Amino acid sequence: MDEIEDYSEKIHEQSNEHAHEILHHNESKDRWVMYVALSTAVIAVLAAITSLLAGNHADDAMLTQIHASDQWAFYQAKGIKAELLASTDHVLVVIGKQSDTVDAKKIATYKHQQQDIMKKATEYQKESDTHVERHDVLAKGVTLFQAAIAIGAISIITRRKPLWFLSLGFAAVGLFFLIQELFF
Repeated sequence: MDEIEDYSEKIHEQSNEHAHEILHHNESKDRWVMYVALSTAVIAVLAAITSLLAGNHADDAMLTQIHASDQWAFYQAKGIKAELLASTDHVLVVIGKQSDTVDAKKIATYKHQQQDIMKKATEYQKESDTHVERHDVLAKGVTLFQAAIAIGAISIITRRKPLWFLSLGFAAVGLFFLIQELFF
């Protein structure tokens, strides 16, 4: 993500320099170039905010996935313990000895603990999935903001005003994704 941010930062700086040159050489005719530079600066800020939020959700998704994996490992450990006790109990019965009631209670306890552990693991997994979904929405916004910045720069370089409007359109859709994530 840093490479994308550095790249868009370069484009933004170059377009601002180009806009400054155009304004000094041709004050009245290309005044809209200043607005392109200003709108691109605002879009860059929105891209940075959206990128930060997307990164936070990616980190949170990874951490909660780790918690889910830990819980599943704990679940398996309890299952292995229960199976070992059950096997030992089975061997005792086969050789003609009495079944151990303490082991039977432990097996029941392990099975009950497994249910609680499974519930926690499932909750962590759902939370991780939610963070991934939120990251994906924000990543789309970042992509659209980056495209808007690039198209804005191209509009300045080529002096094509319709490209600036296209840039604003991309930014509007990116803003939609940001707002969707923040408020819904």
